[in-house]
Amino acid sequence: MHGVRVGMYVSRLDRPWINTPFLLEGFLVSSSEEIEDLQRYCKSVYVDVTRGQSPELRYVQLEQEGGQQNNRNEFAAMGKTLWKQITEFEDELPKARDAHKILRAGIEEIMEDLRQGHSLQLSKLSKGVDAMVNSITRNPNAFGWLREIKRKDNYVYHHALSCSVWAASFGRHLGLIHDELTELTLAGLLFDVGKTRLPLEMLNMRGRFSDEDHAVMQTHVQHSLDILEKTSDISPKIIEAVATHHERHDGSGYPNGLSRDSIPIYGRILGLIDSYDAMTSIRPHMPSRSPHQAVMDLYESRGTLFQPELVEQFIQTSGIYPTGSLVELTDGQVGVVTTVHNLKRLRPTVMLLLDAEKQPLKEFNSVNLAARNPAGEGYALGIKSGLPQGAFGIDPTDLFID
Repeated sequence: MHGVRVGMYVSRLDRPWINTPFLLEGFLVSSSEEIEDLQRYCKSVYVDVTRGQSPELRYVQLEQEGGQQNNRNEFAAMGKTLWKQITEFEDELPKARDAHKILRAGIEEIMEDLRQGHSLQLSKLSKGVDAMVNSITRNPNAFGWLREIKRKDNYVYHHALSCSVWAASFGRHLGLIHDELTELTLAGLLFDVGKTRLPLEMLNMRGRFSDEDHAVMQTHVQHSLDILEKTSDISPKIIEAVATHHERHDGSGYPNGLSRDSIPIYGRILGLIDSYDAMTSIRPHMPSRSPHQAVMDLYESRGTLFQPELVEQFIQTSGIYPTGSLVELTDGQVGVVTTVHNLKRLRPTVMLLLDAEKQPLKEFNSVNLAARNPAGEGYALGIKSGLPQGAFGIDPTDLFID
């Protein structure tokens, strides 16, 4: 690979970022060492000439039209706006808490209505959804934090809330405008409403499902559609997303075995979010994974269960260590991720909970892992590994309350 020089902005690689030591988003080439690393890992790179120097024409190769280009065009078309963080985490958290309470009350009310056989009234969700979307567009980290520290709640309820938060955060990253964010968020809240029609003992069943159990569980998609089709003012896109959120990229999903771009984009997004959140949740019939492991599992499923480009975009949203993840640092201390940085996604801000001997700290201090050593050479701390929920007896629900 020739033609790369200091001052160019590398916006994309010829391979997934996660397979390299580079950041998950573009970077400005600042040294010959970075050029050598690029040459070691890549045969070609993509340069954004609006953010850095242009390459010499003799090194430029025009990209052929094809499936990958069509996928990129699809994402580009979705990016109608660029959301910027306008509040700090500490300032946004009280607003996010208020929005969470409103949304939670709305979810609980409609679920109780559905259990009693009443129709779904979207008006009971509108205030909470608007408050949440507004909070996430200002700063996605605060609501993400609340999503993770409340995982002791009822699984069906929490899964609905959590998926709607991920939908809003992911849609924000993709550049959806406000009305589209609201639509995608509502779809994330509603895609499992059909589970209110399933036997309660099945939802609380412990141990792995039998084939018969899986068959019954899969009927929740049709139950959800039956409920939504009787709901006034429901968007066709929401119904479409609910109908397809269990379809998979390779055609192995259900109920219709759709594949690739025959699955609507909202269905593809919600299918990925649904799987990620389920993996990281405590479910009666399945063990949970750490957020870090779930991200790795999604990455391994790119090109089979999930669209590769969509997986990489989601990892850019969540980071390798998403907000709320428990992590062990290189000095042995343990903490929980509070903020994922837009560029340095491997170096989030972490609230320290345990010292190097794994004893509780008297005060929970935050450390920015993107901060350099005082001498300016290298970083003071890094993440040694991600940890599963409950590691070292830590329960964020007990540590951080409203």
